Amino acid sequence: MPYGGNDWLDITKEDIIEPSLPICDPHHHYWDLRVERTPYGRYLLHELLDDISGHNITSTVFIEARAMYNADIEKDFKPVGEVEFVEGISAASASGIYGKSRASASIIGHANLNLGDRVEPVLQSLLEASPRRFKGIRHIVAWDTDKEVDTVPVYNQEEQMSTKSFIEGAKVLSKMGLSFDSWMYFHQLPQLLNLAKKVPDLPIMVDHIGGMLLVGKYRDKKEEVLETWKKNISDLSECPNVQIKLGGLGMPITGHDWHLRKTPVGSDELAEQMKFFLDYCIEKFGTNRGMFESNFPVDKVSFSYDVLYNAFKKYSKNFSKSERSSMFHDNAIKFYKVEEA
Repeated sequence: MPYGGNDWLDITKEDIIEPSLPICDPHHHYWDLRVERTPYGRYLLHELLDDISGHNITSTVFIEARAMYNADIEKDFKPVGEVEFVEGISAASASGIYGKSRASASIIGHANLNLGDRVEPVLQSLLEASPRRFKGIRHIVAWDTDKEVDTVPVYNQEEQMSTKSFIEGAKVLSKMGLSFDSWMYFHQLPQLLNLAKKVPDLPIMVDHIGGMLLVGKYRDKKEEVLETWKKNISDLSECPNVQIKLGGLGMPITGHDWHLRKTPVGSDELAEQMKFFLDYCIEKFGTNRGMFESNFPVDKVSFSYDVLYNAFKKYSKNFSKSERSSMFHDNAIKFYKVEEA
């Protein structure tokens, strides 16, 4: 990737529009990768605060990133280390000395649902690590045979969500009053539909508009991919326990070229190019079950935080005040049970 980094993003500078609009960002990560795989290998509280400083980000939700796992405990409990780590960052933000934004006010960790009912003690340990802020888990099931689909397989099973053990694990999650974030690709959404029907009381969040793929073998099949994606999104939207995140389009696997440009994309063009995907998700899920997300620093390879949320604001300008409030703030607060100052 020839571009990337804060200096590159600074080439496209924009004034913040509607700077007072309250926003809860429901999807970001922390990590310290200690590698040069990405221009944003360190992303902790200070890096997040630098990014969100322009818009009125009242709170954020941390989503697991398989980082800071505890090296000294049993395999199934290692993800507890990540929640312990983030709990400390969240407490620092809650002190107020870093400003009014409450970073990672709710925490989504990880537990392996393939454990079935044996996942309960892991979930209990996660709750003990963060009694107030831990609200649920994300279990990545994204799986594809194409090597151009850049992802890190977790448990490397093609159809995890369809197994008896995974469904049992999801039922434990529901019983404990926790939520499930799902990250998968568009062709896997029927598996999630089955899970949503099997565990109807489990609050489910579909990350990143349902995992669009327009690279590799999908690059020349755009119309076919879009039709499959539309059908799967439509079917899934009929489950009242499912909501969707409106974002994640900065990932190169979605087929855009923003990360390759000499001059980073601006918010006018970004809003226009995201419109088709956002329109369809909102058409199906409504404004009461969709929420704008940053997916930072993953999407930061394509655009700055200022530009992204300017684009969301420009895209949504014709929605009503209450609809915009729902998608920018209220839906996330309710789903993730966020406690703001």
